[in-house]
Amino acid sequence: MTALTADRDTQNRAGARFSYPAKAGVKFFVGAIAAIDSATGFATKGAASTTLKGAAIVQEQIDNTAGADGAANVPVKRGLWRVANSAGADQITFKDVGSNAYIVDDQTVAKTDGGATRSIAGIVCDVDPAGVWVEF
Repeated sequence: MTALTADRDTQNRAGARFSYPAKAGVKFFVGAIAAIDSATGFATKGAASTTLKGAAIVQEQIDNTAGADGAANVPVKRGLWRVANSAGADQITFKDVGSNAYIVDDQTVAKTDGGATRSIAGIVCDVDPAGVWVEF
């Protein structure tokens, strides 16, 4: 394609909702960080792992603890979400805006990959006393 020479109606899916097949043995809580496990291709809750890709925020509690991979779907929504901030050396500050946030658990992100033990959640967009705004 060539560079624009006129205005363009660029489509977007900001705040788009999706429904991803859930990994076996996982219970998802509303407001949790959802991730895609690159080893299996199924949605799972955020955790310290190197095989996850931050995906979205869970919109409905789904219990697939007794189900097989893909037996349930978890509704999620992409966008800009406030999640919990780590503490100490891994606490995200305003100077980290524009940097990657790394998944600690299903509600917490950190500044670093924890010595190559964490996956990227998304991009840090803002920080306030209540947490970190991450774009998933």
